[in-house]
Amino acid sequence: MGEFLLHGFRDATGREHAALTVGAIDDGQPVLTRLHSECLTGDTLYSLKCDCGPQLQAAQQAIATEGRGVLLYLRQEGRGIGLVDKIRAYALQDAGADTVEANRRLGLPDDARDYRVAAEMLKILGVCSVRLLTNNPAKMQALSDLGVAVTERLPLRAGENPHNSNYLLTKALRMGHWLGAAEEA
Repeated sequence: MGEFLLHGFRDATGREHAALTVGAIDDGQPVLTRLHSECLTGDTLYSLKCDCGPQLQAAQQAIATEGRGVLLYLRQEGRGIGLVDKIRAYALQDAGADTVEANRRLGLPDDARDYRVAAEMLKILGVCSVRLLTNNPAKMQALSDLGVAVTERLPLRAGENPHNSNYLLTKALRMGHWLGAAEEA
């Protein structure tokens, strides 16, 4: 896709995160940015249950094509619930629960991610405003609340397939994600 610089970060809890950057990103201009939460099953095991792996690749390609941007890889597996709980939630989904119901049955929040580390990483990299690649309005709001200006939202549609259509519809209808026709339903 192109040459990226890899930056490592460690948050206050000791959790490690990464940033991939291309080009000059500290010039004060809005930077094409993707906040991508770790998804072992989608990013590396090519699960069809989600759209994470294809979104990661599409974001990298968009940033490489633009020749300037940031991809933050945040260690927040399973929308922040962790790998083992995500696997437990998958079992509930296989039995008919949607992604929100599964988390709730396990006594977990719908989305436990915290974007403070993302805002801090962007500030350290010299990025003060972003053009955000996302379908998730909560990411935009979180960054804005944390002092990072979001000047534009760019949709990131990738990886839709028959195995994740209910998952994507649930994210649109129950979590407010923008997913084209589903968000208008």
